[in-house]
Amino acid sequence: MKETIDQPELRARRAHAYENPRPEVQALVPQAARRVLDLGCSSGALGAAIKARQPAEVVGVELDPAYADAARERLDGCVTADVEELFAADPEEQLGRFDCIVAADVLEHLRDPWATLRSAVGLLDPGGSVVVSLPNIRFWETFWQLGRHATFPRRDSGIFDATHLRFFTYSDALKLLEQADLSVVEVSPQYRVRPEISDLDRYTPLLAKTKLRTFFAFQYVMRALKDGP
Repeated sequence: MKETIDQPELRARRAHAYENPRPEVQALVPQAARRVLDLGCSSGALGAAIKARQPAEVVGVELDPAYADAARERLDGCVTADVEELFAADPEEQLGRFDCIVAADVLEHLRDPWATLRSAVGLLDPGGSVVVSLPNIRFWETFWQLGRHATFPRRDSGIFDATHLRFFTYSDALKLLEQADLSVVEVSPQYRVRPEISDLDRYTPLLAKTKLRTFFAFQYVMRALKDGP
């Protein structure tokens, strides 16, 4: 799970990753969705952008009290809770039901993202969507750091965020969704040449056409539909 953010300096360093409207995630949220649950909503930037785009009620779940307080100013509600603890019980009475659940770069922070996702899907109406984004540990820098420097880096954010507990490749991400009785219908790889956004990213359309593309996918954004009733 994410550590709480009680240091202004640390929060400022993470703002670009944790407190932005995530247009690449928004793009996969159905515009027909009328009730959206945002897991690990941070300060609510993504949910606020969804509300500005479409007539949707957005409810967040956030561990950090400072983020949760900010999210309540922007969303229709925000529960301050550990996502895993919340979904280990029966949260439907507290949260209600939804036609879209968003888990944008939160599942990798959990001890058991598989069980938590399965439980969350129980709040989805039939035909509802789950939108997730997961960092790709198969990114080329992983091999560079291990092979050249013989170390696994720890950073404030990104693929090597020090608070990550689980790691996923594209295949692992598919299995995570499928074991929750979800069918993947859209995949949007986010390509980068370097871990941070840079001018070199103008070459990513070319890289995306090569067999090396999986090594330059910084993260995968995916939409899946709930199977069965």
